[in-house]
Amino acid sequence: MTGSVGAPAERREGREKVSGTARYAAEYPSPGRAQAWPVPATVARGRVTGVDTEAALAVPGVLAVLTHENAPRLAEPDDPTLAVLQDARVPHRGWFVALVVAETLEAARAGAAAVRVAYDAEEHDVTLTASHPGVYVPEEANGGHPAVREHGDPDGAFGSSAVQVDVAYRVPPLHNHPMEPHASTARWDDGRLTVHTSSQGAGAVRGVLAGLFGVPKDRVVVTAEHVGGGFGSKGTPRPDVVLAALAARQTGRAVTVALPRRYLPAVVGHRAPTLHRLRLGADTDGRLTSLVHEVTTHTSRIKEFVEQAAVPARVMYATPHSRTVHRVAALDVPSPSWMRAPGEAPGMYALESAMDELAEELGMDPVELRIRNEPDVEPDSGKPFSSRHLVECLREGARRFGWAGRDPRTGSSGEGPLLLGTGVAAATYPVMVWPAAATARALPDGTFLVRINATDIGTGARTVLAQIGADALGVPLERVRTEVGSSELPSAPLAGGSSGTASWGWAVHEACSLLARRLAEHAGPLPGQGLDVRADTGGVAEAESAWARHAFGAHFAEVAVDTVTGEVRVGRLLGVYAAGRILNARTARSQFVGGMTMGLGMALTEGSTMDAAFGDFTESDLASYHVPVHADIGEIEAHWLDEDDARLNPMGSKGIGEIGIVGTAAAIGNAVHHATGVRFRELPLTPDRVLAGLLERRGTNDDRTGPAASGSGPVRRS
Repeated sequence: MTGSVGAPAERREGREKVSGTARYAAEYPSPGRAQAWPVPATVARGRVTGVDTEAALAVPGVLAVLTHENAPRLAEPDDPTLAVLQDARVPHRGWFVALVVAETLEAARAGAAAVRVAYDAEEHDVTLTASHPGVYVPEEANGGHPAVREHGDPDGAFGSSAVQVDVAYRVPPLHNHPMEPHASTARWDDGRLTVHTSSQGAGAVRGVLAGLFGVPKDRVVVTAEHVGGGFGSKGTPRPDVVLAALAARQTGRAVTVALPRRYLPAVVGHRAPTLHRLRLGADTDGRLTSLVHEVTTHTSRIKEFVEQAAVPARVMYATPHSRTVHRVAALDVPSPSWMRAPGEAPGMYALESAMDELAEELGMDPVELRIRNEPDVEPDSGKPFSSRHLVECLREGARRFGWAGRDPRTGSSGEGPLLLGTGVAAATYPVMVWPAAATARALPDGTFLVRINATDIGTGARTVLAQIGADALGVPLERVRTEVGSSELPSAPLAGGSSGTASWGWAVHEACSLLARRLAEHAGPLPGQGLDVRADTGGVAEAESAWARHAFGAHFAEVAVDTVTGEVRVGRLLGVYAAGRILNARTARSQFVGGMTMGLGMALTEGSTMDAAFGDFTESDLASYHVPVHADIGEIEAHWLDEDDARLNPMGSKGIGEIGIVGTAAAIGNAVHHATGVRFRELPLTPDRVLAGLLERRGTNDDRTGPAASGSGPVRRS
């Protein structure tokens, strides 16, 4: 073994990216390439009754205007959001009703502005409430999870519990907003379709396009060499790639469609709003007697997607009585979809906030409460855990954070107008692995080539796969090259669900291990073309496991709340994780820190609102949808335990891309409560919301005198 796995190897494509030589989907040159700009619907529900394209076609440089009346016909897709320009319906505001193709991007944009669309508008409903008359219980939530799971008598147990917490939380709609917007370039040559697209899975895009256009898969080539982020929104094909292929077929030119950022919230998915009700019952020793987590969310009228936000409660804590329920209302809204850590991110925010409230009711340390409710087996399935070191994460995190010195009283620490507080939350994310194929080639010059249709979305997949291959081959890392990001390579699943490295790495490990054995048996020099082997983990990687496989973590946060402005600043964030074997210390830390930063955004800055009158997301770009920037991040640390779990894959690895976000928002929210004594149950914790809570609390404690009453010092509990 070379020791490549675990080493902090630098990303192989890093120099290309920082020097600007890495090409993204909209940057591939092609002779005669045209540009296209979509036209979104301006009504929230209805039908197109007419499209006037005369003025658009008169714009210099405009080549064509595609509408539902003249666009090439597509086969009916499994995903209805891809049936673009196929009929006159408008299922939600922002649905694309035309596409202008032109010689330049400027001409395409000007042409799109000149298109005039007439509608027969209908009454719409975009407002989610827990009591909405259209709310129903679906058969399953995202990921194939049953919508309802129940054990014992949760209502009876809750009613007889010595300590009860019955609370509601709200997480608003959230948007992925990757740095590189969704973009695709398509070209047809003699019935062969070539596409460069910003996607988390080139293989999935190829399959969908082949079906839509009625061509064999081997006549479609999809490349996603460099992807500037996705966070779930690029996990499945989006309208940009279909529009590019439609326009290329219609015009006979290569066509690029790069979606404007302001259009993304309506057409590439979003995290749906979730309304949570948590009921926790416990005995006086803090052991849970009942847990009920009910979630209400929305979906569109054309595609059912149910955020699986109650699922984490099926994993986390031991209780004899539990019920987890998902409810959904179909509204005239854009179709929700995956956003980083779907289910776990909003679900664990609510659960871990409720656990903090229970700890307060009990007068118990919140770290100790979580440890006291550690299960022996997975509560829902009864399966033993392949490994579970949450308790160790909590204890190690408490040690590193200095938790033992914490004053448990709310509002007990302050500096001038600032209230200081600390909070904790646990985190979990499932281990998912899917079949993949890979080839490995030994070349006469002593180097090796590993090929697999993995997608590097900025996480360092190229580098980590080379490390896995080098270890399996027993050679130095610099002798192993990797090729990824093309449907012409051996098939592999998309980069999603924190399953990429576990899935691709398994296939790479098998291929390189097989090649090492072949080389050991090979006598004489290698042939000029080298020696090739292929491995496929189909039938093994996806096999049902007898073990419950999850990653776990603990998050700690320290905040300062300004009593004058309501601003919350996070001074320290600490995450400690048990995520199997860490394959690259450098990229792993980057992943954890990135997830924690995204969790900070979820807690403090990120949130979207649906305008009831217009049926539109009002925060549609980065000027109004606020993601964290460098100035928002204080001291942020990520650590991990050495976890040896042989029941996962040959590398012993778990996914790490999403667990960093899962507990962060709750830890920050719990810290804000510790600082202020105010429990905020709706995200994000923006200054206006926090200041209103502080003012309301002052109003209920007006018998106090001194600095605390005036807002210039700590607010203490009455």
